[in-house]
Order: sequence, then structure tokens, then C-alpha cells
Amino acid sequence: MAKNNKGSALNPPNHVAIILDGNGRWAKKRLLPRNVGHVEGAKTVEQICEDAWDLGIKYLTVYAFSTENWKRPDSEVKALMDLLGKYLIDSIERTTKNNMRVRVIGDKTGLDDSLRSSIERLEQVSASNDGLQFTIALNYGSRDEIIRAVRSIAEDVASGKIDPEDINEEMLTESLDTFDIPDPDLLIRTSGEQRLSNFLLWQLGYSEFYFTDCLWPDFNKQELIKAIEYYNGRERRFGGI
Repeated sequence: MAKNNKGSALNPPNHVAIILDGNGRWAKKRLLPRNVGHVEGAKTVEQICEDAWDLGIKYLTVYAFSTENWKRPDSEVKALMDLLGKYLIDSIERTTKNNMRVRVIGDKTGLDDSLRSSIERLEQVSASNDGLQFTIALNYGSRDEIIRAVRSIAEDVASGKIDPEDINEEMLTESLDTFDIPDPDLLIRTSGEQRLSNFLLWQLGYSEFYFTDCLWPDFNKQELIKAIEYYNGRERRFGGI
């Protein structure tokens, strides 16, 4: 079992979700272009995947690009898309080496053909890997996800496949992008912001939240251990009991 800096055993959460925040501020502090911050942030994702598995985390989900990110300057969006494309291609070799399975959630219809092709290839290549289960939220917004799920259920009602009375929490959960992975136990958000930003609103209903001032490119294994220690210190209650 993994241990913290004091030698005590860590009890890692099964599923950690992370809002990757602070790439631009990291670059600004160093008088560098924002895109440099995104490049460094991508490197941090690679390392944290390895660190998470080493610490006993089974599922890791990261917020890479939201549906709202399209509002950023065109030059930054293009740079982000190019970076994501390269990351996905490079991940094909990395997932095989590290036995990591990768899923991509979000509205893929809003992505270009080359990016969708890379996603499909990566998911196929890594489908049988049983190491870290890594999920990338790309062109993702939780409200959009829920609307898409409700539309799917509504279509089944309209076609007579299901009755409205049969609609329940389990049915909606199974209609979401995350239908085949457990809900996060712990959400981490870097850079000092303390909001969900339309990320996994349904899935985070009973998760613990950990906020840190650390900017994402500076986030490392020790920062992840701090988050796990915080999680270990929480007294988990459900239903107000």
C-alpha cells in the first residue's frame, strides 16, 4: 500500500476527478505565452496518470476542454486542439506501455474528423487494458451531457420502448457519457478556484471536494498525496446520517 511522507498508509479513493486549472496563469507568471502553459499542463497529465496508478487509484478523469472553452481566442483554441490531437496520438503507444485504458467523454460531434479518428483509434487500442482507467472530458459540459441523455430517453419513450413511469435515477445514470465507470470519490481543482464549472454535476453528487492554490503545471505526486490525505481525513456520510 502507498504511504505518505510520514510513512503512514494511504487509503486512496477509487476514482479521482480533476479540473485542470491554471495553465495560463502559470505561463503568465513566467512571462511566457499561454500556449506554453498548456504544453506543460499536458506533461503534468502524463505524469499524474503514472502517479495515480502507483498510489492505488483505479479511475482518473480529467477536464481537458469544456464546451465553454470554444469562447476563448481562436489562436488559443487552435493551439489547444493541436495539442490535444498530438496528445491522443502519443497516448496510443503510452497506453500499451502502461496497460492504461482511455475513454473520451463529451460531444464528439463538435470535433473535427482527425480528432474523432484519433479518439476512436485510442479507445480501440486500449479497450482491453486493465491498468489505470483514464477518462478525458473533451468538448464536455455536464448540462449538455444531461440534455443529451434526456433526449435519448425521450426518444425511447416516443418510440414506445419505455414508459414514462419507468424513468428513474438508474436509467438516467446509464444514459450519461460515464455509464460504464463509477462516480468519483474525490474531485480536485487546482489554481485556487472553487467551483465545478459545469463538470460532472450529476456524478459528483456525493464526492469530496479538494481545492488547492497549486497551478496545474506545478501539480505533482506530493500534491496528489496531500489531496488523498485530505480525503482520508473526511468522515464519509451518505443521506445525512
